[in-house]
Amino acid sequence: MSEKILEVKDLTISFNTYAGKVQAVRGVSFDLFKGETLAIVGESGSGKSVSTRALMGLLAPTAVIERGSAIYRGRDLLPMKETEWEAVRGTEIAMIFQDPMSSLNPIKKVGKQISEIFTIHHKMNGAEAKRKSVALMEAVGIPQAEKRYNQYPFHFSGGMRQRIVIAIALALDPEILICDEPTTALDVTIQAQVLTLIRDLKKGRELSTIFITHDMGVVAHVADRVAVMYAGKIVEYGTAAEVYYSPVHPYTWSLMASMPDMDVDPGEVLTVIQGTPPNMLLPPEGDAFAERNPYALKIDFKRDPPLFRISDTHYAATWLLHPGAPQAEMPAALKRRIEHSLNRQRGAR
Repeated sequence: MSEKILEVKDLTISFNTYAGKVQAVRGVSFDLFKGETLAIVGESGSGKSVSTRALMGLLAPTAVIERGSAIYRGRDLLPMKETEWEAVRGTEIAMIFQDPMSSLNPIKKVGKQISEIFTIHHKMNGAEAKRKSVALMEAVGIPQAEKRYNQYPFHFSGGMRQRIVIAIALALDPEILICDEPTTALDVTIQAQVLTLIRDLKKGRELSTIFITHDMGVVAHVADRVAVMYAGKIVEYGTAAEVYYSPVHPYTWSLMASMPDMDVDPGEVLTVIQGTPPNMLLPPEGDAFAERNPYALKIDFKRDPPLFRISDTHYAATWLLHPGAPQAEMPAALKRRIEHSLNRQRGAR
């Protein structure tokens, strides 16, 4: 096992609102190892982005970290003051956000937005900062980087803007890169290019990456390990192969079954997750997924399940794994899709 560089334990975050306290993150724990990609996957509102924004000191003023720790290189990040964050944010932990247009200053040349990082943090002169910035633009795949250094964000396509955002995130050689759904606003072809770029940069720079997404298809392409979140909790946790090819939690089954797939049988209806996520002002008693879970047991409505161990690396919070629970298998259509995916993978070798 490689070196552990980040250890998050029992992270619990709420938001004070006019209607009351929203319990956004409820006891989340995970580790991040050097050089790996951990994907955190789940529907909107599951607590993915809030969990990782806490690791950047970027929570809203209404947020309250009720308990927990996030140990990075022997330091707990959560209680740090803003002056302490200035020495960590960008230099040791950096973040790529969803919308590249809102991440860039629309009235400042993109090259200047990169070079000012070098002039501020490394006290470089303008010429040296420009040289470093152009080299970084080339590294993330910007053609004619020298010329495009002096262009504005509106001159760039969505995919090219996201490459500029990636360049900014990597400018100070961080050890951890957090990617918050960086391909959501891009079309499918550009998504694939950006995912490949992030994967290649991760390998070349030995980055440790946390990749936030709602798309299980993305997970299969980028992740080493996966944490599936629902209603502020991790409900399944394991290697990418375990979670993608041998999922055990009904919520993970639902996420995977709801992905569009070219291999669906003729006449097969696309699956949707029935119902809506719970109101986190008043989280339900028991398992938060129980109301939407076609496999729910009586105990699901009374007691929240613990994380049951499936293997040394695979865990899931579902009462279906209790020795006394009735046997439940993943939907037949999902099983066929997983088999098709495995067959495609074997054929590509």
